[in-house]
Amino acid sequence: MADKIYRVGAIGHTGRGNYGHGLHLAYRGLDNVVFVAIADPDDAGRQKAVSESGAVRDYVHYADMLAQETLDIVSVCPRWVDQHEDMLLACIEAGCHIYCEKPMTADLASADRIVKKAKLAQVKIAVAHQGVYLPQLQAVRNLVVSGRIGKLLAMEAYGKQDRRGGGEDALVLGTHLFNMMRFFAGDPTSVLGYVSKNGKAVKIDDAQEAGEPIGLIAGDFVMSTYLFHEGVTGHFVSRKNQPGNGRGYGLVLVGETGRIAISGNANDVAVLEAWAPWEGKLAWEELAVPKGSLQEDGNRLAVLDLMNAIENDRTPISSDEDARWALEMIHGIYASHLSKERTDLPLLKRTHPLAR
Repeated sequence: MADKIYRVGAIGHTGRGNYGHGLHLAYRGLDNVVFVAIADPDDAGRQKAVSESGAVRDYVHYADMLAQETLDIVSVCPRWVDQHEDMLLACIEAGCHIYCEKPMTADLASADRIVKKAKLAQVKIAVAHQGVYLPQLQAVRNLVVSGRIGKLLAMEAYGKQDRRGGGEDALVLGTHLFNMMRFFAGDPTSVLGYVSKNGKAVKIDDAQEAGEPIGLIAGDFVMSTYLFHEGVTGHFVSRKNQPGNGRGYGLVLVGETGRIAISGNANDVAVLEAWAPWEGKLAWEELAVPKGSLQEDGNRLAVLDLMNAIENDRTPISSDEDARWALEMIHGIYASHLSKERTDLPLLKRTHPLAR
């Protein structure tokens, strides 16, 4: 299949999540792609997407596109998740591999159905957690594996902590960090979470929809601690309206002999080759790692990896199961907070913990 030409399409919905973070543009410049069709019920939005992508044909209804075209890969683009399951299952039924915007679903039960159907149909699903596709993140993982900072002990993740700080930050941007945590440490086994609003512990009545329909959230302050295999711990914090314009957004890897800090866009990486600044080197050293745009390069690398996964029958770097795990880690925070105890992962109850 090395010389295969991929016939691709995209599903968007202007006004209801649009085209996400440009998932319909992920194929630009790829010689082994023919962009066949765009589906979008909004006329103006559809024509704009056709112009941007170079699609040969366009459809009002994605079901018509899937029925009338023979497609290898479809980008499911909207940021809103209220239609994701229907779109994804329709693509799976049509035998199309998928590149999907994150979050994949609003609850774990929906994610379970998608993962099961895709596995049975032997359909590959890649999800737009773009950071882990970038060469700089691959380089950092190689550094960790090679022992640059000794054995990995802990991970410290910080949300963007802007006006969306707290529950919305955890779902919109924290999902990248949770996916990165697993990229370095594997699956978590448990979580201890706490969520508050205006200084008071949230209750289930405090649940609300996020700024866009991507699932229930709560709180303007979220913190959680995860236990991973081999004793690695992970910590996530997000507070609303913190100074710094989101510059603290990122992940710090703590090893036995040093630390590696990764910015949220994954373009800035620094190492401290001492366990603490007052031991050994007194300053962080920027690492010379490959640079790349989180969205543009990340999207392109994601679809290239998806094609490679199809050709070699392997799991994409960031798959539907990875997306389910990121959501599992977020929902685990609420489940733990509401139960007031450490909670095992995966969760036994697959409905949203904040759902009444």
